[in-house]
Amino acid sequence: MFSLATIHLLLIEDEEYDVRRIRNTLKPFQERIVIVDVASSGQMAIDLLQQHRNAYDVVIMDFQIAGGLMGERLIRRIKEIDPTLQIIVVTKMTINLSDFEFASRLLEAGAMWYCTKYPGDIEEYIYQPTDFILSIYNAYEKNRMEKAQQKSDRKLQKNIEDILTRKKIIGQSASSKRLQAQIQQFAASDTNVLIRGSSGTGKELVATHIHYLSRRRFENFVPINCGSLPDNLIESELFGFEKGAFTGASAGKPGLFEVAHRGTIFLDEITELPLSAQSKLLRVIQEGEIDKIGRIEKIKVDVRIIAATNKNLEQEVREKRFREDLYYRLNVVFIDVPPLRQRRDDIPALIEYFLQLFSEDMNRPRPEICAEALQVLQEYDWPGNVRELQNVVQRLLFLEESHLSAGHARIVLGFRDEDEAALRKESLFWDAKNILPWRDMEKQLRAAYFTFVREQAATDADAARLLGLAPPNYYRMCKELGLK
Repeated sequence: MFSLATIHLLLIEDEEYDVRRIRNTLKPFQERIVIVDVASSGQMAIDLLQQHRNAYDVVIMDFQIAGGLMGERLIRRIKEIDPTLQIIVVTKMTINLSDFEFASRLLEAGAMWYCTKYPGDIEEYIYQPTDFILSIYNAYEKNRMEKAQQKSDRKLQKNIEDILTRKKIIGQSASSKRLQAQIQQFAASDTNVLIRGSSGTGKELVATHIHYLSRRRFENFVPINCGSLPDNLIESELFGFEKGAFTGASAGKPGLFEVAHRGTIFLDEITELPLSAQSKLLRVIQEGEIDKIGRIEKIKVDVRIIAATNKNLEQEVREKRFREDLYYRLNVVFIDVPPLRQRRDDIPALIEYFLQLFSEDMNRPRPEICAEALQVLQEYDWPGNVRELQNVVQRLLFLEESHLSAGHARIVLGFRDEDEAALRKESLFWDAKNILPWRDMEKQLRAAYFTFVREQAATDADAARLLGLAPPNYYRMCKELGLK
């Protein structure tokens, strides 16, 4: 159904005779279709379009207009100014609607439709008036849809820019610049990527940037921590199931590969997948299809896979814990994320960034940190990498000091210091003027302990085991505590 809004036209025509014929043809529809301006040359039309942007919905143009700017060249210039403007060409070059070569050239240039001026025995109206009017309505609807799509794309692009700003990669060291160059390079392709790096180096951050800088950026980015999936639910989580596929399946469920269709799936801790799941994953990569539980027909999926691990994959393959054929399928291109101790020049910038970020989140003034404190933090080896640094900065803020000294830095790193007792007494936990409710204090203590355990563990699955928790419960509790 057509919209009832007024359609605004720009008419490009240099013959008064033809302007009159078009006006007469449109007269019965004058409440809906209005000629806003008439341009007698291509350059005049371009000037009007540049001066009055968004003033027109549809352009009606003579193919052979006065002046040097005409025909397909004029169509392309109009489209450069506003790609959503729909162009209808009126021409005396042909009265043969099966002139495919001419029509093809117009469409390739950017026109939507064309009609003929002649035969000349129709003096008062344009030839094929019904088709002409319908084409204007269709052009307006197409203009409306393309503008809505353009608006939606701008909003999505803004959301993507916000995501990349919130999750930006901090650092100007040679290692960081090399990492950022690799991200740009791999984002431009569509191949599978393997990200290697120690725990806490920011492998998911790298995967996020690759996705949101790629052509798939408007589609879903689905991160999965393979270590958090229970063995008996891996297949149903990854590939989904149909209603009635098994007892208790009262409704169907799309798998994560379906959710990621046309987008990117990020398989973190890929080595935690059991061999049975590795076999099914290999089929997805090779065939581009999934076997859904309870469904006979296979489902085609178009998913880019980014995998990550902190283990030595070659050793995992040698010891038969990881399939060799899957290893080669995933390891098309790889990125090594360097540990923080190998890019110490980035530490001050990271500290400044997290101080500002967490101060805003906690609604507190940002404290100043002295050069000696920065030196202490820069010389520390950071076994937990950026994740550990992030947690240390949060601990510094809990001290509620306006100036952070080297002693404060040593305290939050766990070093003994002669001022330790005094500093701890002034910290948030032991400040008599700032006693927190037990619920808030309990959350902080749990977060601190979970962080400590994760720093000692190689993977999330190891941390869950040390805490005596099932991996899904560990992952859920980390999200509740703001650690994921």
